[in-house]
Order: sequence, then C-alpha cells, then structure tokens
Amino acid sequence: MPFFRLPGHNIRLLAVLAIAQIAGWGTVGLLAVTGSKIAAELQLSLPTIFAGTSVLYASMGLCGPALAPVFTRYGARKVMISGSMLAAPGFGLLAVSQGPVSYFAAWAILGVAGAGMLSTAAYIYLNEVLGREAKGAISALMLMTGLSSSIFWPLTAFLVEHLGWRSSCLIFAGVMVFVCLPLYRFCLPARPPAHLALAPTAPGSGRSVVGGRTFYLIASAIALNAFVTYGLSAVLIELLKARGLSLTEAVGLASMLGIVQVAARGLDFLGGGRWDGITTAIVAGATLPLALMLLILGGNGYASVLVFIIVYGLASGALAVARATIPLAFYDKADYARAASRIALPLNLLSASSPPILAALLSHFNGNAVLALTAACSTLAWAILVLLSKRRPAPLVIGGC
Repeated sequence: MPFFRLPGHNIRLLAVLAIAQIAGWGTVGLLAVTGSKIAAELQLSLPTIFAGTSVLYASMGLCGPALAPVFTRYGARKVMISGSMLAAPGFGLLAVSQGPVSYFAAWAILGVAGAGMLSTAAYIYLNEVLGREAKGAISALMLMTGLSSSIFWPLTAFLVEHLGWRSSCLIFAGVMVFVCLPLYRFCLPARPPAHLALAPTAPGSGRSVVGGRTFYLIASAIALNAFVTYGLSAVLIELLKARGLSLTEAVGLASMLGIVQVAARGLDFLGGGRWDGITTAIVAGATLPLALMLLILGGNGYASVLVFIIVYGLASGALAVARATIPLAFYDKADYARAASRIALPLNLLSASSPPILAALLSHFNGNAVLALTAACSTLAWAILVLLSKRRPAPLVIGGC
C-alpha cells in the first residue's frame, strides 16, 4: 500500500517508529565517528575498538530466537519499551569503560537491547498492527530510517568535539530514556485491534511452518546477502582506495552510496503492493553480483567505481527492504514474529563476522579477493532465492463482495 494512501493513524505510527529507529540506529553507530578517539583513550587498537560492532551484532543475533516467544506473548511494543530501558545502562557503561572488559560488556548490553528495540522489533510491530498490509509500511519505515547515519554522524561529531565521547555516550543514554522510551510507551497503541491480534498460522492454510525447509532457505538467502552488504559497508573506503582512488575521492563516493540505497528503498516503496519481497530480492539479488563483477572487470579508476556505486547501491538498498519483507510472503501474524526473531540469529552472526573477514582478505591479498568472495556469496544467495520463489504460497483468498 503506498504511503500516501495509509490512514492518518498509521502515518502517525510510522512517524513514531521512524523517530525512535533513527535514534536507535544513529546512537549505536557512534564508532564511525568516535572510534579513533576511544582507541586512543583506552589504549586499544582501532580494530579492537571496531570489534565492539561485532559484539553488538552477535549479541543481537543470539538473543533473537529467545525473544521469539516473548514477542508472541507480550507484543512488540512492550519488548521495544524494555529494549530502550536496557540501552540506557549500556551507553552508561560505555561512557565509564576503562578497558576491554567493560568496553565489550557495554556493547553486549547494547546488543541485547538492540534485539528488543531495533529493526526486527519494529517490523514485528507493524505486522501485528497492519497484517498483510505491513510490506508497504515496512518499506516506508526503511526509507526514513535510512537517513540515520546522515543525521547522527554530524550530530555525534559535534557532541564529541565539544563534550567528548564519554559525555556523548551519556547523552545517548538520555536519548533512550527521554526520547525512545516515551515514544514507545505513550505514542504507540497498547495492543493491535482485536481482529488483527496475533494468531498462529491455521493448519491447511498453505502458509509455511517456521522451522521447515522453507524457513532455512529464507534464513540462508537473507544471511548470505547480509554478509556481503554489511561487510562491504565496513571496508568500502579502504576497498575504493585499493582501486586507485585518493582518500578524498573514496570518502566522497562512499558517501554517495547511502543516497543511492535510500533511492532504491524509495522505488520499492512507491511500488506499493504490486510485488512482494521475493520479487524484490530476486531482481536485486541478480544485480548484486553483477555490480561486483563490473568492478572486477572494470579495472581501477573513478568512472569504474562510480558505476559500481550506483549499481551496487540500488541492489543493496532494495535487498535491505527484502530482508524484512521476504518472510511476509510466507508467514502471517505470530509466525512472522517467530520467523523474524529466529532469522536474526544467522543474520546478525554473519553480519558480525563479515567485516573482519573482508578486512583480512583486503589486507593479505587485494580488493579482487574481497570482490570475488562477495560475488560468490551473493550468487549463491540469488540461487537460493530462485528456489524459494517456487515455494511461495498462493495468495490467500478473502470473501468477495
């Protein structure tokens, strides 16, 4: 359903979720700005500091399956409230950390909090409230939250410059308590309407059961593509420098990537309900290895990299939407909550492992090794998506008029 056709009440829900999600992702992304300052003060290497992000994603993934029954029983709103409350002490511990133990403990706490309040929880909430109309709302939410780094990186840089990184972490703890928590607590309905309440998939409905072969195909395709996109995001500037660009050129082109990705999310959003997440994933999934091969075959130089940024940005931006909406094609209501929570485990574990693996390849071999591995992973993911499309259930038929 296109955004401009959503009822006013649902637009308000999206606005609340967008503000909270932008704040959530923007604050946990602080290392992109503060990493070197934290490394200098804690006397740890920069790779060690950036391993905090790996701990974040690993903790989020490990908590995903455990939260599945919690989402089903209590609803996503209550879980997001709890996640916001837990994130505040996570940022507080980060602000006072003095070494690797307290530093990584803080990121582990933030990972547990993130499992309860970030993207997966928001998508589950929209599915609770909107049911089969959730795809358009999820696309709209992703379109808005794609701006989190554009908003929070400059804000974080300003705070760190004037107050230091420790005070900035304390401010982010305050954002969790005084912005995100009230938004979830007071601005979202306590529960979805009775006729949209969570209900397990009915036997014989043709919908898939969580845990079967279809689920493992979904999880594999989503996790493989996440390995590619999350890893390349982390090493992109160094990869572009290895292609012969100066630091200024690499940073400039890398910054364009976010804009192209948001544009791709916008195109999917404007499509409304005319195609499902599987269709988006197959088209984008075929384009992703093509973009990587174009960079391998195109050689060094600005023009080759520019084409790569555009093609790769469109593919990866659309895949970000597909990661959230593929399960909607197979699961309804409570089953979606269980599936999304369980998918979070491989998704976040591979996202956590990807940056160090690709960084090691880049350091010990060259950029083509990184591109070859990611092209192979994305091709395998596309093949799985094609198999998955053959298992797509028939649309549910609702009584006519």
